[in-house]
Amino acid sequence: MALTSLWEDLHPHPAPAEAVVDGEWDALVIGAGITGLTTATLLARAGLAVAVLEARHVGAGTTGRSTAKVSLLQGTQYSRISRRHSDAVLRGYAAANAEALAWVTRFCDDHGVEYQRRPAYTYATSEQGERSVRAELTALHKAGVDGATWVDEVPLPFSTTGAVRLDDQVQLDPLELLAGLRAEAVEHGVSIVEGARVRRLHGHGPYTVETEAGEATAPLVVVATNMPILDRGGFFARAEPARSYGLAFRTSGSAVDGMYLSADSPSRSLRDTPAPTGSLLLVGGDGHKTGTSGSELGHLDSLRAWTHEHFPDAEETHAWSAQDYVPHHALPYAGPILPGADRLLIAGGYSKWGMTNGVAAALAITARVLGGNLEWASTFEPWSTHELTGVPDSIRINAAVALEMTSGWVRKIATRDDAPICTHLGGVLRRNDAEDSWDCPLHGSRFGPDGSVLEGPATCALRGSGA
Repeated sequence: MALTSLWEDLHPHPAPAEAVVDGEWDALVIGAGITGLTTATLLARAGLAVAVLEARHVGAGTTGRSTAKVSLLQGTQYSRISRRHSDAVLRGYAAANAEALAWVTRFCDDHGVEYQRRPAYTYATSEQGERSVRAELTALHKAGVDGATWVDEVPLPFSTTGAVRLDDQVQLDPLELLAGLRAEAVEHGVSIVEGARVRRLHGHGPYTVETEAGEATAPLVVVATNMPILDRGGFFARAEPARSYGLAFRTSGSAVDGMYLSADSPSRSLRDTPAPTGSLLLVGGDGHKTGTSGSELGHLDSLRAWTHEHFPDAEETHAWSAQDYVPHHALPYAGPILPGADRLLIAGGYSKWGMTNGVAAALAITARVLGGNLEWASTFEPWSTHELTGVPDSIRINAAVALEMTSGWVRKIATRDDAPICTHLGGVLRRNDAEDSWDCPLHGSRFGPDGSVLEGPATCALRGSGA
């Protein structure tokens, strides 16, 4: 079945016009999520002729299925970075996210996009979780996020062992933000072409981008698809794809008054959002590596059961899922796809915090292109020595991929399984029982029931599907 996020329901997208891709541009941006549209807007403001190529429609990917917390407090992300990197890198990450948060709020203020200020909490429900949260508080202080404080009492309807609190963070409707960005981009001359899936790219500058709807050329290409759809650089082997789930509920009153995320597993995310009939409660979490769950529907049911336990009057209105990518070295990437390829740039790997990191990546890329200087931008460099800290995780990730590749084919041959084969690197796909899709356990590519591509790095539909 199709799962539709609350945001997608609030902002139904019209069927895109027949896509036509042609011409020569100063810059081509691939992907129309928060990173792609922010990048296109900033480049167009500087006077460049820009086209955005989107495989489906604006916001069809992770942005339109986000919990849309625009926050410097990010679960236990800072302590994860701190275990791998220096305090200077940690401060650079915090500075990047702070600048992105400020940019988003300025944009919303200037363009009439609604948002709400809320305190953010990373909370614990066990002794082990408390240790994790206290380590996060230490990392936040090392990073220079001085407003983060410890609280013993957390205003939630179940027992906790304390939390980190950071006031004055932001939540919003991500598709309302994208609508504002789209209008701003178009006003500055950006051409946004929906239904134009990129198949391949060739050349060494200018580049020719081939899509299902024609070709276009540009001396600058930005691949803003989170997981790069180009295999140059092997980024598919340097991050782990992760799916998580979201539910929206009506409740009799205001269920929560902040943005909450658990440090304990399985993860539980909470926030509210305004709705025409009052506030809605949003519950998320229960994540897992793409294609490796016995039952995706089981994860949604787990969230439902947990919600009804703690919010007995909650009435479900929407259910959905999202895909994110978690890099092996814990940092996002924004920069050249290969060393020296300064006009073929990528952005992604946001570890589920794309509302700030996606904007920061766009700021870093446009500063590089336009000659600006952001002190923190080196934190996002994809080919720096920072990558070395991720080698152990990279070995683990790719060993698991190799095992899955082998076991998948053994199972297919031994049982004569008719599961289709991923068009990226030949992994045996697994059926997703929550969305009737085919998901790849190797690198996270996903395909609809008609064989069409839902998530990269694959760019071609399943063979024989006709999609």
